[in-house]
Amino acid sequence: MYPEDLRRGALLMIASGLLFSTMGAMVKYLSTELPNEMVVFFRSAMGLLALLPWVLHRGLGQLKTAKWRGHLGRGLAGVSAMYCYFYAIAHLPLSEAVLLNYSTPLFIPFIAALWLGEQVSLRLWAAIGVGFVGIVLILKPGLGLFTPVSLIGLASGMFGAMAMVSIRRLSKTEPTLRIVFYFSLVCTVVSAVPLAWRWQTPDPGLWMLLIGMGALASLAQLLLTRAYAHAPAAQVGPFTYSIVVFAAGIGWVFWSEIPDLLSFGGTALVCLAGILTIRFAGQRVLSEAKLAK
Repeated sequence: MYPEDLRRGALLMIASGLLFSTMGAMVKYLSTELPNEMVVFFRSAMGLLALLPWVLHRGLGQLKTAKWRGHLGRGLAGVSAMYCYFYAIAHLPLSEAVLLNYSTPLFIPFIAALWLGEQVSLRLWAAIGVGFVGIVLILKPGLGLFTPVSLIGLASGMFGAMAMVSIRRLSKTEPTLRIVFYFSLVCTVVSAVPLAWRWQTPDPGLWMLLIGMGALASLAQLLLTRAYAHAPAAQVGPFTYSIVVFAAGIGWVFWSEIPDLLSFGGTALVCLAGILTIRFAGQRVLSEAKLAK
C-alpha cells in the first residue's frame, strides 16, 4: 500500500504522459521507415518481454484461466486500437492523433450501457456531448478538411473503450497479472501474422528505437499504475491529458505542427469532457484505463 498523496500522483501521471508522448514521437518516426504492422508488433512484443520477469516471479500457475474468450476479445480490441492509433500517428499531427486516442472515456459509457446494462446519468451524457462537439471541430467534416484517417484515429479511442469494458468483465474473476499478460500475448501473436508479408529488416539504428519504444511504454505504464496507487482515479485521472500538451510541443518542435483554431478549440472541449467524464463516471473508468494501454 502507498500513502495517499495527490501531488505525487499528479507528478507521476504527468511524467507518464511525457513518456507516452515521447513513445508516440518514436512511433511517428518509425512509421516513416517501417510498415505499421512491424511497429505494432515490436510494441506488443517488447511489452510481453517486459512482463516475463513478473510472470516468472509470481509463478506460471497464476496464468491458469477459464476465461479464454474474454481474454481473446479484450486482446483483439486492444490490438485493433493499437493498429488504428499508430496509423493515425503516422498520418495526423501527433497531438491530434493522441487526443483522438484519448477519447476513450467518451465511448465507455455507451459500451458499458450496451454490454453491461449500466445506467448513465444526465450530467454524464452532457459531458459526453461536449466531448463529441470537440471531436467534430477537430474532424472538420464540413470544411473540406475531413480525412478518413481522422476516423481511424477516432476508432482507436472506440476500440480502446471496448478493451476497457472488457477489463471490467474480466476483473470480476481475473487478477491484474493474468489480464495484462494475456493482453500482451494476444497482441503479439495477432500482430506477428502480417509480418509474413510485411517484414522489412530494420537498419541498426532503428533497432535501438524499436527497443526504446517498448522500454518507454513499459516505464510509462509503471508510472501510470503507481500514480493511481497514490490518489483516487477521479482526482489524478484528469492529469492523463497532459500527454496532449507534451505531444503538441513535440509535434511543433520536430514536425512544425501547429493546430488551427478549430482544432485548438476542439482539443480544449475534448479534454474538458474527458475530465468531467472521469469525475462523473467515478473511479472505475480510469482504474481500468491503466490496464488498457
